[in-house]
Amino acid sequence: MSDLLTTAIPGFREKLTALQSQIGNTPLFEVRQLFRKKNVSLYAKQEWAQLSGSVKARAAYAIFRDAIYKGLLGNGKTLLDATSGNTGIAYAWLGKALGIPVTLCLPENASEERKEILKSVGAGLILTSRFEGTDGAQELARSLAENDPERYFYADQYKNDNNWKAHYYGTAVEIIEKVPGITHFVAGLGTTGTFVGTGRRLKKYNPQIQVISLQPDNPLHGLEGWKHLETAVVPQIYDPGLADRNLEIGTEESWQMIREARDKEGLILSPSSAANLAGAIRVASGLDEGIVVTVLPDNGDKYGEILKKILR
Repeated sequence: MSDLLTTAIPGFREKLTALQSQIGNTPLFEVRQLFRKKNVSLYAKQEWAQLSGSVKARAAYAIFRDAIYKGLLGNGKTLLDATSGNTGIAYAWLGKALGIPVTLCLPENASEERKEILKSVGAGLILTSRFEGTDGAQELARSLAENDPERYFYADQYKNDNNWKAHYYGTAVEIIEKVPGITHFVAGLGTTGTFVGTGRRLKKYNPQIQVISLQPDNPLHGLEGWKHLETAVVPQIYDPGLADRNLEIGTEESWQMIREARDKEGLILSPSSAANLAGAIRVASGLDEGIVVTVLPDNGDKYGEILKKILR
C-alpha cells in the first residue's frame, strides 16, 4: 500500500492517506449469550465501525486507490459501478472526499434508507429492475461504460481483484492478529470478495483453518447483497475451490437471528449480518473445540422499514 500512496497522482496522495486511517481495524465482538459451548468460542467483526458504515469500505477504498494510482481516475472521469447498496455508499463517501464523481446502477428494490443516503452524499443513481437484481444492474453499468469510455471508469466490483485483495491484506490480517488460534471462518457470498480474500489469507497462514461459505437457500431470498450462485451470474473473482463447506441460510432464519441478537446481545443487525451470525453459530454448534470467526457486514441503520416488520 505504501508504494501506491507515494506514487499516486499528485493532489490525491494526502487525501488517500487521510482516508486510509478510516478503513478497517474494526472491533471483534465475542458472542457470549446467543452461543455458549465449552471449549468453543465465537467472534464477529463489527464491520460497520468504519467509513460509510459497512464492510464495503475496504473494497471500495482499494478500488479507488488502485485506479488513481494507474491514472484511471482523478482525470475527470466518473466512477461507475453496479451495487445493491453498501458498496455504492462506500463509493459515494470516498468519491466525495476525493472529489471524484460517482454514478451507480442500483436495483429499484434497494432499501429507501440506502437510496436516500446515496443521494445525500452526491452519488448519481440509475435504478434498474428489481426482478433482475444486481445482475441486471451489472449489465446496464457495463453497457454504459462501453458506450461512453471517455466519461466512465467502470469499477466492476464483481471482477475487480482489488475487491478480494482488500480482505487478503486487511480483514484476514486483523483476524490473525486478534485471534491467532482461529479454526473456522464463516462468511456469506455476495460479490464474494470478503470470503475469497479472507479465506485465501487464512489458508496461507494455516492450511488447517476451515473456511465455510454461506448463501441463500433459494433464488427469491431477502438477504440483500447475497447471491444464490446456482441461479445468479457468478462473480469472476469467486474461487469455487476455496470453501471447505458450503451452507445455505434461509431468510426466515436470518430474521429470527435479528430478533435474538437484539434481545440477547444488544446488537441491531442487518439481514446479511444476521445470516452470517446464524451460519457461524451452526458451525460452532457442531464443534467439540475451536474458534469460529465471522463478519457482520453492517448494522441495522440502513434497514429501518425492514427491521420494523421483523422486530415488531
